[in-house]
Amino acid sequence: MTRTVRIGAAAAIVLLAAGAADARLTRLIVEKTETVAPAGLGAPGYRILRGRYEGDLDPRDPHNRIITDLDGAPRASNGRVPYSATFAIALPVDRSRASGFLMYDVPNRGNGAVAADPDGHVRVISGWQGDITDADAQRLTVPIATGPRGRPLTAPVLQRFTDMPAGATSIAITGGIGRPTPRPAPVSLDTRRARLFRQTSDTAAPVDIAPGDWAFADCRTMPFPGTPDPGRLCLRGGFDRNQAYTLVYEGKAPQVLGIGFAAVRDLNSFLRSAAADDVGNPNPVAKMVRWPIITGTSQSGNFVRSFIALGFNQGEDGHRVFDGANPNIAARQVPLNIRFGVPGGAAGLYEPGSEGPLWWTSYTDRVRGRGTASLLDRCRLSQTCPKIVETFGSAEFWGLRMSPNLVGTDASADLPLPAEVRRYYFPSVTHGGSYVGGFPTKGDPAFPGAPACTLAFNPNPSTETRRAVLKALAEWVATGRAPSPSRYPTIAAGDLVAPNAAAMGWPRIPGVPSPDGKLNPFLDQDFGDRFDYRDLSGVLTRQPPVIRRTIPSLVPRVDADGNETAGVPSVQLLVPIGTYTGWNELAAGYGKGGGCGFVGGFVPFARTEGERRAAGDPRPSLEARYRDHDGFVARVRAVAAEQVAAGWLLPDDAAKLIAQAQASDVLR
Repeated sequence: MTRTVRIGAAAAIVLLAAGAADARLTRLIVEKTETVAPAGLGAPGYRILRGRYEGDLDPRDPHNRIITDLDGAPRASNGRVPYSATFAIALPVDRSRASGFLMYDVPNRGNGAVAADPDGHVRVISGWQGDITDADAQRLTVPIATGPRGRPLTAPVLQRFTDMPAGATSIAITGGIGRPTPRPAPVSLDTRRARLFRQTSDTAAPVDIAPGDWAFADCRTMPFPGTPDPGRLCLRGGFDRNQAYTLVYEGKAPQVLGIGFAAVRDLNSFLRSAAADDVGNPNPVAKMVRWPIITGTSQSGNFVRSFIALGFNQGEDGHRVFDGANPNIAARQVPLNIRFGVPGGAAGLYEPGSEGPLWWTSYTDRVRGRGTASLLDRCRLSQTCPKIVETFGSAEFWGLRMSPNLVGTDASADLPLPAEVRRYYFPSVTHGGSYVGGFPTKGDPAFPGAPACTLAFNPNPSTETRRAVLKALAEWVATGRAPSPSRYPTIAAGDLVAPNAAAMGWPRIPGVPSPDGKLNPFLDQDFGDRFDYRDLSGVLTRQPPVIRRTIPSLVPRVDADGNETAGVPSVQLLVPIGTYTGWNELAAGYGKGGGCGFVGGFVPFARTEGERRAAGDPRPSLEARYRDHDGFVARVRAVAAEQVAAGWLLPDDAAKLIAQAQASDVLR
């Protein structure tokens, strides 16, 4: 179903008037305190608090009614739905040295840490993903919903499996990447009431596997049909790792995962303005916080987008929760407020996440028939929108379907940005930029669990640019001084083109694959009529979804070196040692020859002109560009100074980059 935003002017007044009794943090328990050294010379000393907090929600409260299945959650004696979550807070020991900023960083799949901050910011993380149970993660404990008179709630569940271990006959039924989470138990272990099919590619026709050839079972120690197990899948003859397998079954006992949004809202509202909790425990950062800012990267950046879109930036008192927001490398919304949702997914086939509005300004999605909407509709009505700085890079176009965020689902024109949003594009970077940095002539080393890609891993970073941008966001929030105008690729400037070598102007480099066929396509998927596409909420009743069409997508064009030119380039891109791409080619396994996830590639320049000519490489060599190592370092030093002057690089990071250039093996 598609519905309009359910907040009119009168309802907005009701929301603004709603009091703390409707939804609140009730108890904050500090379980561990440690003192840590300052982040640098002259910086304040810090304490880190770790613990958990408890809250409750009134399902009738307009702040909470959007949470899927909340009305079916068990209630305490006060009629509210309880939950609890873990947290960590870093704060200056000397409260007078606090900057006034609270920086809440949304954990990615439960991962996150807080540390001493050189600027005196309060740093906070907490659990929001209710399907994570690992003890080393930030966790949220949410209830199981039931229907009227305790009737079990069910819905279709879909889970895909790729790249299984060689020779595997039994695999765990888990979802997400990075930190797999258990999927709901099936209503029945009878495989005749479920479906398993395989595919040789995402576009290949599904081939059903007979119910008698697979089982909900563990076959690790006992041959097929194994030992019955609702959490494992066993296949007669084992799995072929060059194929994808999709399991569809009826699941039961849904967790109310959408509480994750309210949990983040209520913790930060408490830290911003409360003196103590309901039992008298003091707010550890009381009167230290003036300007809360929320940040999230990749999956947790998707959380930030949904948090704003669903209206959770309005606190229990009707006031704004966060004054600033930075969704980083986040192209979608997070599929959290869905019965049996998988918030830890990553834009794979059949996954929801891009069905709602992806744009900050009002746009009519005629292609999908979704009407006119934007991510800011709710916060505009309640006057609680934060100042937003959106940051992302090349891999988000190629692997995470970013294009419609900029040009809509018809890809015909640039969508304007509203005044409270800045957009800064990191050209020619992999997902999140290089995690090593510097100037490695052979590219980045593979990270743990990385796919097998044809090209070397992209060493172009975005960390330093984002650090400067976050400082500008903080100044915007605190003083009203607007940051630099947005910089990103547009159709109008000729920066966005079709995702193929000819349109992009991709150079022909001997032995290097073409970008053709490397894009993760944007699909219009039909999940059934109980799914609220506008709000990415509700129940998926059609599994697998019907693919109605492929939405056209555009990507940035490149220069003669194969490097992108629009956006805010890093020093490494301005002083290149090779071609940096947001795409790569999968070298083995399911999908071989297509895109390699969100991993960008690197094609180093030849060292000398002689080597370049011998290889038939059209790109000038390092020698032709910089003469020698000293010339390279001099160029890095000059460009770093220019970036500092322009506000795109902090002085400390400039000094670090110059030292990395000096230590590099470029033209050694």
